[in-house]
Amino acid sequence: MSARKMVKKGFTLVEILIVVVILGILAAIVIPQFSSASENAKASSSISTLQSIRSQLELYQIEHNGEYPDLSGSWDAMTKKTDAAGTVDSSGKFGPYLQKAPTNPFTRNSAVGTDWAYDSTSGEIRLKLTGKALTNYADYGIPWSDVDGESAPSSDD
Repeated sequence: MSARKMVKKGFTLVEILIVVVILGILAAIVIPQFSSASENAKASSSISTLQSIRSQLELYQIEHNGEYPDLSGSWDAMTKKTDAAGTVDSSGKFGPYLQKAPTNPFTRNSAVGTDWAYDSTSGEIRLKLTGKALTNYADYGIPWSDVDGESAPSSDD
């Protein structure tokens, strides 16, 4: 045997545990920031979508003698051609006003009544949300009105 000592290479258990703890702390700091970015993206998308829908609802109203479309659970009156009376008709001379049914970024669905609150009398349309999302994002600076029979909550859920 040689007089030289055998040198062990590698990390001790304590060193590995310290690295794992540091990575856990970093993850606890970084992950909530990504979550916040996701919520901000949904909010930004919602604002843009609502502005587009509202402008197209106004155009529909102008072209249909002051009447807003009857969406009754379907976006057909906005995504297909219509006649002067607002009836969906492939040979109609009005529309389509939207390329496709808009998706609510919070629910990821597009049903009128379930994902969108719409009042055909006033043409008012809102994201239909519940809980914290409703409190934080439903009105986008425009006062909430009782579109779908529900009032905006007074505090975060």
